[in-house]
Amino acid sequence: MKKIFLAFLALLFIGNFAIAQNEISPERKKAIDSLALEKVRDLGKYIAVVGNKKTPFSEANRVIDRAVELFMEGSEMGVSLLGRKKVNYYPVREYLQRLMRLNYDKVEIEWFNIEYVSDLVRQPDGTYVGVITIYQKFSAYDKEKGLVYQDVTKKDITIYVKRKETQIAGRIVGFWDVLLGDVKVSETKRK
Repeated sequence: MKKIFLAFLALLFIGNFAIAQNEISPERKKAIDSLALEKVRDLGKYIAVVGNKKTPFSEANRVIDRAVELFMEGSEMGVSLLGRKKVNYYPVREYLQRLMRLNYDKVEIEWFNIEYVSDLVRQPDGTYVGVITIYQKFSAYDKEKGLVYQDVTKKDITIYVKRKETQIAGRIVGFWDVLLGDVKVSETKRK
């Protein structure tokens, strides 16, 4: 009976250890929040580079590859226009390629007011999900006419935090990874 009791305690300890490995401590959460915000800022920089008409084609494609790596597979980005209620959603790579081909002489894209609007919430599969909100100012110019279009769009970016493992020097090491999800448009207005 004592062996069964000890085996039960061992399983209980192992089970609790496994659960604890999937919990995020307050210190770790700060690091994860920082990484998530950094990835969102990186995406904003990548979008600005891809949208810049002076960026060489090969450089824009390299930046598109880097931007796609920030996302969960299957993620989409919303596109809106003033005066149009419908928001179109495109796979991330397609969105960036379309941005690169916009028919303007100059495009400026600026992200500002980047902030968490929801705390990370644990899902049944152990993944944590949150939302970061950003505002994007989009300006398009024509050589002859000057500024031809400008809007400010509020976008909500889904954030996924997953526990992953990698092997370093023969040891399996666990870590938390942050990936971006869908980028949804919540409102578009005139600047």
